[in-house]
Amino acid sequence: KPMKVDYILCYNYKKRRISLHRLSLTSQPELEAGLPEGEESQLSEEEKAMMREEFESGLLEQGLQLERDKESRSQGIGFIRLHVPWATLSREAELQKIKVPVKKVCLLPQKHTCTPGSFLSNLLLYEEWANYGVMFKYQPLDLIRKYFGEAIGLYFAWMGVYTRMLVPPSLLGLIVFLYGVLTVNTNVPSQEMCDDNLNFTMCPLCDAVCDYWKLSSVCSLTRASYLFDNGATTLFAIFMSLWAAFFLEHWKRRQMCLKHAWDLTTVLTTVVAKRVCVCVFVCLFLFLWQREQESLTLEDRLPGYMINVSVVLMMMGVTFSAVFGVILYRITMLSIWSMNPDPEAKASVRMTVTTTAIIINLLVVLILDEIYGAIAVWLTKLEVPKTEAEFEERLILKSFLLKSMNTFAPVFYVAFFKGRFAGPPGDYVYLFGHFRMEECAPPGCLIELCIQLSMIMLGKQLIQNNVFEIVIPKLKKMYRTYKEKDKGGEEDEDEEETKRPKQQWDKDFSLDPYEGLSPEYMEMIIQYGFVTIFVASFPLAPLFALLNNVIEIRLDAAKFTTEIRRPDAVRCKDIGIWFNILIGISKFSVITNAFVISFTSDFIPRTVYQYMYSQTGSMHGFTEHSLSYFNVSNFEADSSPSSTLFTGVTICRYKDYRDPPWGAQPYSFSKQYWSVLAARLAFVIFFQNLAMFLSMLVAWLIPDVPRSLREQVRKENMLLMEFLVQDEQEALRSRLPHRSPTRQPAQTHNTHSHIDIVVEGYLLNRSGNNTNP
Repeated sequence: KPMKVDYILCYNYKKRRISLHRLSLTSQPELEAGLPEGEESQLSEEEKAMMREEFESGLLEQGLQLERDKESRSQGIGFIRLHVPWATLSREAELQKIKVPVKKVCLLPQKHTCTPGSFLSNLLLYEEWANYGVMFKYQPLDLIRKYFGEAIGLYFAWMGVYTRMLVPPSLLGLIVFLYGVLTVNTNVPSQEMCDDNLNFTMCPLCDAVCDYWKLSSVCSLTRASYLFDNGATTLFAIFMSLWAAFFLEHWKRRQMCLKHAWDLTTVLTTVVAKRVCVCVFVCLFLFLWQREQESLTLEDRLPGYMINVSVVLMMMGVTFSAVFGVILYRITMLSIWSMNPDPEAKASVRMTVTTTAIIINLLVVLILDEIYGAIAVWLTKLEVPKTEAEFEERLILKSFLLKSMNTFAPVFYVAFFKGRFAGPPGDYVYLFGHFRMEECAPPGCLIELCIQLSMIMLGKQLIQNNVFEIVIPKLKKMYRTYKEKDKGGEEDEDEEETKRPKQQWDKDFSLDPYEGLSPEYMEMIIQYGFVTIFVASFPLAPLFALLNNVIEIRLDAAKFTTEIRRPDAVRCKDIGIWFNILIGISKFSVITNAFVISFTSDFIPRTVYQYMYSQTGSMHGFTEHSLSYFNVSNFEADSSPSSTLFTGVTICRYKDYRDPPWGAQPYSFSKQYWSVLAARLAFVIFFQNLAMFLSMLVAWLIPDVPRSLREQVRKENMLLMEFLVQDEQEALRSRLPHRSPTRQPAQTHNTHSHIDIVVEGYLLNRSGNNTNP
């Protein structure tokens, strides 16, 4: 009967003239290099053979069984199959306190049999999980956990919960959008901006080359802005704050159920290897390097910390410089394209400049994301963390800080800074004395913010999913295959070896190495930021995220089952620091949505006008109320249009709340401005406190542990108690004739003491010495 292969060791061995040897693990690419190049090149083939023999003898002493290749080759890749006997597994299970089911349970579908073997499990995962035909079915989480380990199982469980929870906000966001579509024709401000009879002549958008223009020319932009900036958007933003709190509480409950079902309640560290073959990593690492980890003092770590702070600040400067460069691009291109004599081309200048600038922003974000990822790894290595878990946490924090700043910096500029410092006509603010600060369109910056969010979000998802996760890995695989064939043609290989059919481990070795779950989590966390932080300006973000995640789950499943080597099973009790990042994003989203509704959208100005300044209590006259007057004779010499198609223009309008030129203090902030500002600040305070209170209320009302789980644990403890009592009673009956009567009370007392200890432990640990307190 063939033995089950539990692990594969592989190494490269070559002829004596090529003194290069590696002893590595197929699922740990960082250990493939073996010794440092300087030390490795000094070893002879005999010394390397002795090192391998010593290492393999250590594995044999631990109870593992080794199986080598039967073929004898002069050079190439050699494989050693490791088999772990049941006795060794049972011993390690006792030491690691792993709870096993009392009954044998088949986790496979009915059409398959419970046949052991990793190849069958991989095939089942591909059919029942990675296949796009089962896209709308639940994931086989138990089978995923059994094959890949708890860490990957928790990731896909979190992805499933997150994707299912996106359904309600997706439907509600679609309803909000449809509400805007159905009511746009009855929206009074949109009708007034599209009315040619009102004859609003607006001030030029740039100096000298830009002409006056009619407000009705932005009619389509105004109508599009109303689709996302209507009364229902505010209610949707409050709902999303509650949704974020409910999502986090729901995941905590789901995580508790998985921890109980997968026996993760007693994991002492965040990352503990599950399989007994984890000893291979430690033994190999210690054997290859043959040195103990030196304890570093604060003085030793201080240079690394200083470099970290300096580089992070420098990268922040790079991000802001990229945003500033796009700002200069918009300002200059608006002036250049406005010189076009074609009236139709002039009418679409603003939209053309905005679209091209957003595309440039997207490309810059994608490029800097890859650069920041490599820089974060380098900076974390400089800190020399003590443990792998600490290294992972620091790397995640740096990567999230740099990548989130890079992604959201252009969005924050459009939402909160664009148009705030442009100044009124006649007193414009200039960059470097030549570049006039850009302004928002008359409908406001919300529509531009919506376009920027949608293009960056969709662009990142499409490009990262299709290019970075599909195209680039396939190109790497093709290049690696071509290189191996080219190399194989130059080397002398036996004819029998060439004709030998490839085994499964030969095929797995040609796959890409596993790079961890951080890139997968990072992609979803950034998406969660798009869904929550600026959802008030883009209600369709949850719908786009839902559609992406439905495909992303199957895409990741196909990648794990067919594109990368099987990773080492890792036990962890939760998703780690990612949950804390989710909590921070959820709380930060409340603040950003409050400011977006108050300062970016026209919700507050419309409300203030309707209830304070409108004589009829309606929105009629809001456009006239929101535009200020400017006397064209007050233009500076270089600011007025050099040539104009408009005749007899003495007054132009611009969007702001300022006194008219005939007022006591021309062009100063009017009373309406201070009223609107006070209302905006009041709304920010009200919205934040309301959303925070409701979020805390949801977290307080929903318990972390489901009632069904508490009942199940109680029943399991009762069954375990009954089983142990019955077992001890049978043992007492078998020993009773051989014991003296005086020993019975003490024996009974010890039995009950033993039972009390075991109830808190596991079935595999009945003795008081091995119980887990």
